[in-house]
Amino acid sequence: MERLRIHNGDITLDCRAAGAESGELVILLHGFPECWTAWRQQIQPLADAGYRVIVPDMRGYGCSSRPRHHKRYRLDELITDIDAIRRYCGQSHLHLGGHDWGAAVAWWYALHHPQRLASLTIVNVPHPLTFLETLRSSPLQLFKSWYIFFFQLPVIPEWLIKRGNYALLRLTLKKTSNKGAFADEDLRYLLHSWQQPGSVRAMVNYYRALLRNIVRPAQPQITVPTRILWGERDIALSSSMASNSLQYLHNGELISYPDGSHWLTHDLPAEVSARLLEHISRHPVATESAADVL
Repeated sequence: MERLRIHNGDITLDCRAAGAESGELVILLHGFPECWTAWRQQIQPLADAGYRVIVPDMRGYGCSSRPRHHKRYRLDELITDIDAIRRYCGQSHLHLGGHDWGAAVAWWYALHHPQRLASLTIVNVPHPLTFLETLRSSPLQLFKSWYIFFFQLPVIPEWLIKRGNYALLRLTLKKTSNKGAFADEDLRYLLHSWQQPGSVRAMVNYYRALLRNIVRPAQPQITVPTRILWGERDIALSSSMASNSLQYLHNGELISYPDGSHWLTHDLPAEVSARLLEHISRHPVATESAADVL
């Protein structure tokens, strides 16, 4: 596996890459509180199938840049990192996959740049408008989303997360995933990521930026072929939001896993790899010209 440093203005993204450079581009985005290893078990199957796979540490995570201000984590800024990777690879189109915050960014990219996407794969995060509507109408989802509001506090969230060598994060991953889902190797990578200076503040700043800049998509329909993979044992997100997201998809499908948790790429790695590969292979990238890359 290669390691790349890709620049987007003053942001540097630390990325893992695999597969032939001539292959169709697949970018996979992780969420809170993970790093590139969220997709560790999906990288090689896609590379073996001929795809060029790039998995960044999202800005604020791991060895990627960690800007201090929460404004640098607004969705409109985060999606520019995807285009920086695409341009670096010299390709005009891509397949995009995301989990958790990575899925939120992937949805936003699909809403704003559908012409650049061949396919979209979402893991356990609803369409942004579905989430906003459910948060307003469902007391249960509002309760489940307590942490979003807690993260708005200054200093205290960072202090709590760092206590006991990141005991809260380690316990959360263990208690909310299937038994054995996170290997020791995963936890070693995550601990290294969390220990980077400013990393915890950056992770929390995603949530601060979210509530300080609530934006409804101007046009909520997604025209990109979209597959949603959903673990129904997600304790933070109600499964009804997965099916309710389909109303915004022109060409979408939902595959649910009753025994899967929020951490589906770890719970069912082979299944996620198979369904991801199946989806992107059905929607090949159109022939490109050099002018399209911009």
